[in-house]
Amino acid sequence: MPTRHQTPGAPPPEPWRLAGDMDAAVWRLPVREVPRWRLPHGARPLVVGGKVTLVTFWVDYRPPGVLAYRELLAALAVTHRGRIAGTAVAGWVDDERSLRGGRELWGIPKERGVFVFSRDASRLRARLTTADGGTVHGDHRTGVPLPGPFPVRAHLVQDVGGEAVRVPLRVTGRPYVGRRARFTVDGGGPLGFLDGRRPTATVALRGFRFAFGRAAPGV
Repeated sequence: MPTRHQTPGAPPPEPWRLAGDMDAAVWRLPVREVPRWRLPHGARPLVVGGKVTLVTFWVDYRPPGVLAYRELLAALAVTHRGRIAGTAVAGWVDDERSLRGGRELWGIPKERGVFVFSRDASRLRARLTTADGGTVHGDHRTGVPLPGPFPVRAHLVQDVGGEAVRVPLRVTGRPYVGRRARFTVDGGGPLGFLDGRRPTATVALRGFRFAFGRAAPGV
């Protein structure tokens, strides 16, 4: 019998409609201290005061969404055709359909990982073990709730077959201001430059609904 993290079959068609909880951290980092990620054609890092903005997301996707899995995703703020967007530069998931769909539909560089989440009303402790044996630890403390829920619309720009593709997204959920967060990386890897740093800001979304990707014409 397949388990929650070993879902057989093809990825769902876009848009993916997902649900769950999310803890995000915003990092302002000197340009010289981050990797030189390969970005979609025409996309450039958004640099302000010699620093770029990176956002990391620990996400627990659950029913009634079309997939149930866990994820750590890192997205860089970029400019593309005169607009601010994000580009996913690293990601790990524990579900094969999410991995395949992320790569094939949107060019998101997802890899396989093993996750352990421990959550209560005010704190998330998360651990990712990557395929090469490295580990990433996240410790997010949730603060006070903000008025809401309210919807957010944005988009990613991703390289799909050598073409810069715009991927719309919209999310709504109960927002909370984060009190603090820690990020520890053992064994280097793509996020090794974040080891021991403190983010500029943190936020959580509880009970969110998330639509990712384009709807078919007429839908």
